[in-house]
Amino acid sequence: MRLSHIDRMRAIAVLCMVQVHTAAIIPPRGMSVDDPAAFVAAAFGGMAAPMFVMISGWGIHKSAVRRVAEGRNGGSAWISWLIPRVALLAICQILVNVLLNVERGGRFEWYTPGVLTLLAIAALISPILAKLGVKVRASLMLVMAASPVFLGDAAGLGGFWERVYSVGAYEWVARLLWNGTYPALPWLFFILLGTLIYDLSENRNVRERFVAIGLALTTVTIAVAEAEGTPWALTEGNAILTFFPASPAFLVVSGTLAVLAHRILEGDEGGGGKPWRGDGLSFLEPLGKITLTVYVAHFAVLGVVASAMQGEPELELVPAFTATIGHTLIWIPLAIMHQRHCPKLSLEELLRRVSN
Repeated sequence: MRLSHIDRMRAIAVLCMVQVHTAAIIPPRGMSVDDPAAFVAAAFGGMAAPMFVMISGWGIHKSAVRRVAEGRNGGSAWISWLIPRVALLAICQILVNVLLNVERGGRFEWYTPGVLTLLAIAALISPILAKLGVKVRASLMLVMAASPVFLGDAAGLGGFWERVYSVGAYEWVARLLWNGTYPALPWLFFILLGTLIYDLSENRNVRERFVAIGLALTTVTIAVAEAEGTPWALTEGNAILTFFPASPAFLVVSGTLAVLAHRILEGDEGGGGKPWRGDGLSFLEPLGKITLTVYVAHFAVLGVVASAMQGEPELELVPAFTATIGHTLIWIPLAIMHQRHCPKLSLEELLRRVSN
């Protein structure tokens, strides 16, 4: 059974991803990090990937658990299920990198590991995770949260451009596993979180306690930032919450907000009722069915824009804002039209066919 609130969360997650990527390609001229608009954009950006990865972990775990329950968990059965998924995700990652290649004003080298290679790793380990208990996976999630501390300088002290570039096989593996843009350590934290949300779908009280504890810890991080006179959140640099590398505080805070978003969108659907806002957000559900397709497709648009803007000055605030919001929201009606007229033409449908 497809749950409406899951499709809605997938849709919101991919819209946030589109927004932050578009803002990176067409940033407004003269905006500082202290600008309220910059803070709002950064907030969406900081939540985009955690939501996207967590809800992807939910879906991967659901599929793996179902296969175990159906008895389709022998070695050859797993291989025939995993190879198409891992191959397609890896191919899509390369496609994304080519579409938004640094040589044409983009952000990636063709070989750069990213969020889709992270999901490929999640798929590879899903047969193991499907057989582990909730307590074991919760413990592994805490290990992931602490991993930036254990890694220390190995997590990478440089910024974005250092993380998309590598020389040789060793550096590429390092970018994939511990110091890239979305390395397995610690980003599997969100995959594990998604598996727990799936397994606790009928235990609303436990999930709400998670949120309460997470919000309390979030408050602590804000208090520490104020007491130390340190910025609370920055993409990179000296702050309590950092994205590059993902700090333990960032993992806890963004994970808490992702679970909170899931709980809000769920409404009463988990108990057989309706999701939050009933049918009022149903217009998001078509987009939630093709998030991988939209994720790849929006980079094709941004690749054209990045190539056209090479050497051009940045836009003023209003045009940049209009272009960013327009490119983000246009995927909602496009997804509705897609589901009405050509629902079988998608990467999701391709994955289903090759898996079967």
